[in-house]
Amino acid sequence: MATIEQCMKALEGILGDLASSPAAKGMDRSLSCRLTDLGQVVQARLADSEIRDMHAVPDDPSLAPADIRLTMSGDDLLALTAGELSFAPAWASGRVKLEAGLRDMFKLRSLL
Repeated sequence: MATIEQCMKALEGILGDLASSPAAKGMDRSLSCRLTDLGQVVQARLADSEIRDMHAVPDDPSLAPADIRLTMSGDDLLALTAGELSFAPAWASGRVKLEAGLRDMFKLRSLL
């Protein structure tokens, strides 16, 4: 089972790639990744091509939803970052969920 520390490190890599992408230029969005097996939500902000204030909090349904939301297990997150799991099949099978507004989805599709 993945640890929250491993997941935070993996997310730093994924979100860093996202922030440095030309598709992210000018975006100012809140981000979250719900780690279903760990009962944690990692929250961050994408602004000025940087990821800011990344931190984990206990999963709580009353949390305000982020603009861009991922949901998956910690193990699936680590498999995605290690190249052992491809995003499209994981998303199609429901192992990974991505929720965002239509404009954000169009920007993100080039990254996924």
